[in-house]
Amino acid sequence: MIYLDLLVGFLKVGCFAFGGAYAAIPLIRDVVLSYGWLTDEQLSYMIAVSESTPGPVMINLATYVGSSQGGVLGALLATLAVAFPAFVIIWLVLVLLRSFLEKKPVQAVLGAVKPCVIGIILATGLSMAFSSVCSREAGFAVDVKAAIVAGIVAAAVIVWRILKKKKASPIALIIVSACLGMLVYGI
Repeated sequence: MIYLDLLVGFLKVGCFAFGGAYAAIPLIRDVVLSYGWLTDEQLSYMIAVSESTPGPVMINLATYVGSSQGGVLGALLATLAVAFPAFVIIWLVLVLLRSFLEKKPVQAVLGAVKPCVIGIILATGLSMAFSSVCSREAGFAVDVKAAIVAGIVAAAVIVWRILKKKKASPIALIIVSACLGMLVYGI
């Protein structure tokens, strides 16, 4: 039964995830929490791990959840289920709809979807930031250590931007965040 649940759950994510992995996080959260595969806190941790490991976030999350719930077969099913709809859609677009996508009404619809995707990504980012600093289980109590790490990383990004006149490297930010987390929370 778990294999069918993994297949159906991640097919939903794969079919309705429009706008990339970050826009799909609310959908992934809904599926994972509704099936009880992870808690909200565990999901937040896995999103962070999935972002820092090579590969697409949705694939990494699906593989982890599938593996934790159904072993190797579960990982394979969840990964294929989340990736298959995108493969089919891209194939259909390339083969059947190439000229259709060039029409102005279609371009207008796609252009109108962009602000929605940006809003979803922004809401997801704010929700993840809030949940990493505030614990729901403790009545939304602020985790001072997490707030310190977030504040230091945010300050580092701002200072780097002012001094160097360019964006900080995401890899450097991941390394700095990991080191700060180990320092603040203890190794």
